[in-house]
Amino acid sequence: MDSLANMSASEEAELQRMISVQQQKVQFHEQVHRFTDICWDKCVDTPGSKLDYRTETCLQSCAERFIDTTLTITNRMMQKGTH
Repeated sequence: MDSLANMSASEEAELQRMISVQQQKVQFHEQVHRFTDICWDKCVDTPGSKLDYRTETCLQSCAERFIDTTLTITNRMMQKGTH
């Protein structure tokens, strides 16, 4: 831990940036897993060796809604942050 105490301000800032990036990656992966679970539960009745047309269409629609919603929320949060 002594080496952490001896870090320069720029090294400390870089470490904080790297930690932040890793935290964002973890949050993104958690969101993808949560989204996958939701769409799977909604669209897949019984898993088989191949997706039927209805299941494939449902999964695609679910993914598109998820992406649209995420973009809308992100844009609104950015707008609130700049005003």
